[in-house]
Amino acid sequence: MIRVLLLEDGQWGRGGLATLLAREDGIVIVGNADIESSIAPLASQLVPDVVVVNTDYMVSQILPIVAELKAAQPNCSVIVLCDPTKRGALPPRRRARRISYLVKDSSVPTLAAAVRQVARGERVVDPRLEVATINTEKAVSTREWEVLGLAAQGETVADIARRLYLSLGTVRNHISSVISKTGARNRLDAIRIARKDGWLR
Repeated sequence: MIRVLLLEDGQWGRGGLATLLAREDGIVIVGNADIESSIAPLASQLVPDVVVVNTDYMVSQILPIVAELKAAQPNCSVIVLCDPTKRGALPPRRRARRISYLVKDSSVPTLAAAVRQVARGERVVDPRLEVATINTEKAVSTREWEVLGLAAQGETVADIARRLYLSLGTVRNHISSVISKTGARNRLDAIRIARKDGWLR
């Protein structure tokens, strides 16, 4: 049996996908948690083979969560369900290559098939997401959005550097680059612009 952990938004609306996915052959749902939970301890306790992330979070906010998850359970695979109409929710083209991405409206059998594939060590990316990413990609890199996303959550430069294993100078350079590329006046203005354009929540 493939052990699956679902990470979703809040308590409302949770459970429906878990119930449907649990009906698929060879899959057992070991947990259905709020994405804002303490993910690493939960993963260590439940030992999932595959984690399915079903959230409206931007990719810049999901990647640090996945990094913590992979640190706790290096062998688990991750599938992120994305909305191709939201630019900030699209998969990065150059980073996080070990993560799989499906469209949010994928059928349960399609998701189940993807779960089986990633459990075998394969990677799955819905072609619709690849096309949407190419069509909406901006000059700001995924890493820069990731750094800005953490800054938007109140993380200091030192906190971000520790979390992403970067030097303080690199974090500052990323923030300066985002400010420049978005035409913002400062970091707060860059965060405002990113949220307005749908790159940050």
